[in-house]
Amino acid sequence: MKYINDDVGKDDADCAEDAVTSSALLEQRLEAIEDRIRELDPAAAGEKAALQADAASILADLSRGKEAWELAREALETLIAEQNWEKATVACLIMFHADQPESLAALGQAIWLSVTFPVDPELTVAVMQNVVDETPDDSDGAAVAAVVAHYIVDLRAEAKQRDDLLFFTNNMIGNVARRHSDVSTQEKFDNWFSKLELDDPEKFLVRLRNIVDVMVQDEWWFDRDALQEALPVN
Repeated sequence: MKYINDDVGKDDADCAEDAVTSSALLEQRLEAIEDRIRELDPAAAGEKAALQADAASILADLSRGKEAWELAREALETLIAEQNWEKATVACLIMFHADQPESLAALGQAIWLSVTFPVDPELTVAVMQNVVDETPDDSDGAAVAAVVAHYIVDLRAEAKQRDDLLFFTNNMIGNVARRHSDVSTQEKFDNWFSKLELDDPEKFLVRLRNIVDVMVQDEWWFDRDALQEALPVN
């Protein structure tokens, strides 16, 4: 998968050795991207912004959070203007992982972009997985995020990707149910699902919007109304 890391554990020695090798490779990739940016025609703003997002992702992986944030934030405005919704979502997700003061606002905006626009559904699932991971066990927010991920996959994914992602999101919902309310049987799950109104998109999408508003507050970096007006169907 491109956006979801579903790896299961290596031992510590392997991880330490891999980390050294990985850091060296990341530095090489970063240098190559920076060279490509320097060689670009000044008019190629969209291509430059996409490359900046790639570079910011590497900086975040190298634990250079402040640099990653600044580069992704710089790229975001152009990515939005170019209607490159997928890279714009990725840029917001990078800013979230950069662990800076406005990282929570960045995650909220990644949610909004990944649900509003037809980006790769796997990216939407990855965004929602971050919400699940960051939400306390007893909060309904994780349940809403997991169900929205499943809903988007059902709407947008096709063929093998759809099967793989539905399997992933079904497991995500099941895990959230267990940690939220100690759900252990199908009957308990059905009751829990119904009680939280997770069977009604009109309700859980409104709840997601409220979650995003709490995350972002007044730190929106783009005009949502203007972007929505540009959609083929409002």
